[in-house]
Amino acid sequence: MSDFPAYAPSEEHELLRATVRELADAKIAPFAAEVDEESRFPQEALDALVANDLHAVHVPESYGGAGADALATVIVIEEVARACASSSLIPAVNKLGTVPVLLSGSQELKAKYLAPVARGEAMFSYALSEADAGSDAGGMKTRAVRDGDAFVLNGAKMWITNAGVSEYYTVMAVTDPSAGARGISAFVVEKSDAGVSFGAKERKLGIKGSPTRQVILEDVRIPADRMIGAEGTGFKTALATLDHTRITIAAQALGIAQGALDFALGYVKERRQFGKPISDFQGVQFMLADMAMRLEG
Repeated sequence: MSDFPAYAPSEEHELLRATVRELADAKIAPFAAEVDEESRFPQEALDALVANDLHAVHVPESYGGAGADALATVIVIEEVARACASSSLIPAVNKLGTVPVLLSGSQELKAKYLAPVARGEAMFSYALSEADAGSDAGGMKTRAVRDGDAFVLNGAKMWITNAGVSEYYTVMAVTDPSAGARGISAFVVEKSDAGVSFGAKERKLGIKGSPTRQVILEDVRIPADRMIGAEGTGFKTALATLDHTRITIAAQALGIAQGALDFALGYVKERRQFGKPISDFQGVQFMLADMAMRLEG
């Protein structure tokens, strides 16, 4: 029981945590080392999360989702990250990719794209950054040109998480080059759209099971009704999306740290020196206590 019940998660949230932890320990953790070593997508994790409706819990019930709140969503991400960092990007990026549609999309767009995500039939990625537009995202060069009842997109998006695996992509593109950031609009692009391709996987220091690739757009023609919100509001939607989803990355980091501490605790009980486990040594206990204190903080 927390000494500060006003700040304690509800019983339902704690039950969710226990459920996800049990699932992650049984279905995700056994493959984590292999996923990392082989730099392959954690399909076992996706299958387990989808089978238990934990792959996109944030999707509202009206679109077939669980309608989970922000705290429940980050609990799922945290507990999956404790077992496998790469796998935690399945629920995290599903939220990142769909939030623009949730915030600004038409009802028709929401029904068309959120329902398949809720059913586990598709994942959704977020394509904002470019080679020369990372921190300066407003300096993007990807263009979307109106052509009758369609837009034609050309450009390349960099560092896109789960690119090539996700079926859907929120893509930011310039529709009015003279308007600066107010000339940026948001669109839903499908993996199957003609002219969509992907660059080689980035070689990364960690989280290797989640592919990070370029999304390349070459004369990609999409219906105009795939614009998310009004023309010129894409950058505002992009920033609002980041406000909603930065906490998910904090949850991922917390889960990774908890997993590291849990592993360390198990190791020091097994490792023996001078005839006893090193967990008996006060210096080791100090380090573990510091780790636990920082995690709790």
